[in-house]
Amino acid sequence: QVQLVESGGGLVQAGGSLRLSCGVPGQTKGRYAVGWFRQAPGKEREFVAAISWSGSSTYYADSVRGRFTISRDNVQSTVSLQMNNLQPEDTAVYYCAASSRAFVVTATRLAESWGQGTLVTVAS
Repeated sequence: QVQLVESGGGLVQAGGSLRLSCGVPGQTKGRYAVGWFRQAPGKEREFVAAISWSGSSTYYADSVRGRFTISRDNVQSTVSLQMNNLQPEDTAVYYCAASSRAFVVTATRLAESWGQGTLVTVAS
């Protein structure tokens, strides 16, 4: 397992934007695919977006495609999730997850490490 550190959550009005960041291990420590997941109260953790180690491949849940953008900077060792046009149903704790084995982390079972989570609250 590796340590992942998320930041950027907070409270925003519907239609607003937030940018989440996940600090990942540097390239000298391995190649990690990263995914973002979220968990709303009383619901299971669900996939949001994923990016391959190189950044050449990205995947999105249907519910966020066109509104959220995942990207990574392997020099700064960060993976970001830009969230636009946020809606109340996007309210959840957001987690980043990493894997050194999977090409992309699109399911919880593929994750080897998890961050501590950051709360995103969207007010209507």
